[in-house]
Amino acid sequence: MKGRNAYAKGKVEGMEQGTAQDMDQDMDQDTEQEAGQDAERDTGRGTGHDTGRDDTGRDDTGRDETGPTALIVIDMINTYEHDDAHLLLPSAETALPAIVRLIERARGLDVPVIYVNDNYGAWRSHQGEILDRALEGPHVDLVRPLVPDDRSLFVLKARHSIFYETPLSYLLREQGREHIVLCGQVTEQCVLYSALDAHIRHLRVTIPRDAVAHIHEDLAEAALQMMERNMDADVVKADEVSFGDPRSGPRDAGGESHEQ
Repeated sequence: MKGRNAYAKGKVEGMEQGTAQDMDQDMDQDTEQEAGQDAERDTGRGTGHDTGRDDTGRDDTGRDETGPTALIVIDMINTYEHDDAHLLLPSAETALPAIVRLIERARGLDVPVIYVNDNYGAWRSHQGEILDRALEGPHVDLVRPLVPDDRSLFVLKARHSIFYETPLSYLLREQGREHIVLCGQVTEQCVLYSALDAHIRHLRVTIPRDAVAHIHEDLAEAALQMMERNMDADVVKADEVSFGDPRSGPRDAGGESHEQ
């Protein structure tokens, strides 16, 4: 019995040693293959070759691979028939040109433009109905210049934050977006709460100060300071917004990031 047990033990140990050696060899081969694949991807990156991407930066699935940024337009599809609208309108008129420039730049760079808009309590409403109502309203001049195009995405919300009970987090994650640029209204309400929710989700945030509209100027200025200091947001002018990584470019003494 002892001889048989010793033989069996030696056989098992030999098998274990052989298995370990085989595993080491397999791991080495896998590592070499992965390194080769990485090198192939690096060689093709930026050219559209050998990466499954076409010249527009989209991969075989149609997913946009041009960068990590999304532009989010908050509550600008609006009839301005709500409380405090008379206080909001002058600021919205001032912010409109900068918002339009941001949308045009984003579209030109294939950066996703996502409209996140209040449903105004109309629970059976949809994008088309909300847009039609705004275009038929008394302030169509504030809506027509920034109407969503066929590539734009549209998310409905019911509360202040663009993230509260909406699919936006999932949408950004699916598209690989880690940096969001928030424009629209209202600075001291929806923009502020959305920036906070983005911050706790570890998203990078940029706020173009001239592309957000306010009701109360003093509260808006305080909100911008809170977003910059407490939420690590980049607060810049609209024409200084970088649609790449906001921390990749040179920063001046005031902490602003500038697109190269």
